[in-house]
Amino acid sequence: MRYRKQAAGLAVFALIVVACGDGGTTTTTAPPADTTTVAPTTTMAPTTTMAPTTTAAAAVGTADNPVKVIFVPSVEGDVIVAGGEVMRQALEEATGLSYEVVVPTSYSAALAEMCASPENTMGFIPGLGYVLAANECGVNVAFKAIRFGFAEYWAQILVPRESEITSVDQLEGLSWAYPDSGSTSGFMVPTFMFDQAGVTPGEPVESGGHPQAALAVYRGEADFATTFFSPPLLPEGSWEVGDPADIPDDIVDTCAPSEDGEQLLCGEGGEYRVLDARASARADAPDIIQALRILEISPPIPNDTLSFGPEFPADVRAQIEEALLAFAAECDTNENCAWNDSIGNQDFYGWTSIAPATDSEYDDLRRIVELVGFTPPD
Repeated sequence: MRYRKQAAGLAVFALIVVACGDGGTTTTTAPPADTTTVAPTTTMAPTTTMAPTTTAAAAVGTADNPVKVIFVPSVEGDVIVAGGEVMRQALEEATGLSYEVVVPTSYSAALAEMCASPENTMGFIPGLGYVLAANECGVNVAFKAIRFGFAEYWAQILVPRESEITSVDQLEGLSWAYPDSGSTSGFMVPTFMFDQAGVTPGEPVESGGHPQAALAVYRGEADFATTFFSPPLLPEGSWEVGDPADIPDDIVDTCAPSEDGEQLLCGEGGEYRVLDARASARADAPDIIQALRILEISPPIPNDTLSFGPEFPADVRAQIEEALLAFAAECDTNENCAWNDSIGNQDFYGWTSIAPATDSEYDDLRRIVELVGFTPPD
């Protein structure tokens, strides 16, 4: 794998990315119907040909043209399918429209689907993916994710806890597990970090998701991994930028899944809750905190988005936006809200809420793309 070196662009990137934390329906005409000819009468009248007919395309949100709800494959596929079905049912009940859950095979395929079907797609896509799709075909952002109060997230580098690796420059030539080459936190931002450090990783291991990347290191299939980082929930107060990213060393041995298996907790009373990608791997690796530590995290990255295709009908979009806000708000008074069985599930995308977003909030990522000339893989 080649990692392009663009020193000038990356120097500017270092300044740009730090700032990231401030944070009608189209009708088509069907082919004419077959021409129908009336048989001659007994008087041998001339043949009469029927006029061709046309059929209007079904309106967006009908059973014949459902709204496609696209999810990037960043976590386990069965989790997305199950949570997506909860989302579909909630939206159908709230709006009376029809929806279809779509999980493409890659980040790039998700963006391609939104550009190929501009009038009936909505997608839960990362910030970088939004920028690429907006640049390519005019995909438009509506909401950004909020996770436990944060409108941004980070990339993290995971290494074996017992390894002697203490800095990024020691990753030179080591095998690298990452989710997908279209992932913002799993691939793009780490690539910038490595370029800044003058590091060229060795064998790439594209694992297909964030928890899978962590598990690749856990199982010895790669030397290090890059995944998303969300701050842990602390016993007192809130995590802030500059605080240690990982769990305190003196309580690492206490980390384990909760009794119901729904959370990854640390401390004698379970007062610390892990929320980064390792938590999503707890079922396969209950001791993943004991096995993997965080080497470093990136500067903040704007949170992922809910975006619409560029020709999506404004009236239908307004209905969906209102329904999504109401769907998320149910969790304000009910911890067992359906939202938490959908993208609010920490094994899914972990959105604890949503907030309106504007295109300008992603200008820093857009400038990064322009500086390095990044284009998504085919």
